[in-house]
Amino acid sequence: MAQYDDVPTYTYTTTEFPWGAFIGIFAVSAAIGIVSIVAMWKIFTKAGEPGWAAIVPIYNIIVLLKISGKPTWWLIMFFIPIANVVFMILALAGLSRSFGKDAGFTVLLVLLPFIGYPILGFGKAAYVGPGGIPRHYADYRQQGGYYPPQQHGYQQGY
Repeated sequence: MAQYDDVPTYTYTTTEFPWGAFIGIFAVSAAIGIVSIVAMWKIFTKAGEPGWAAIVPIYNIIVLLKISGKPTWWLIMFFIPIANVVFMILALAGLSRSFGKDAGFTVLLVLLPFIGYPILGFGKAAYVGPGGIPRHYADYRQQGGYYPPQQHGYQQGY
């Protein structure tokens, strides 16, 4: 070990903050956040809801549940750990069905929402109603053989 005692060892320590990385990550995060907010605004507008609801913290979840065709009491479930993840996935599944999309699009909304929301908001997807067309009626509607029953009575006259 004596042969290594005369070799100088240098230890560099720094106390400087990596500002370049911080600013880069902040800029990318801010851009994704702004695009997501604008996309949610457009999704709410397509569904006939006020666009400003996308930026109000708890009200946006209530409107999302309404668009998805889910009950409003699900909002309580969003405050319970682990259950909130399950109920958010179910709400996103309802959202994708509300715009005529399938389960594959639900996976996109869950895993990459910063890509899925702009596709719904800025794309050609049209809002078909809360929760979309029920699966067992979808084939008949495409063939022109099923239309939801009309309500008869006082509302429509005699």
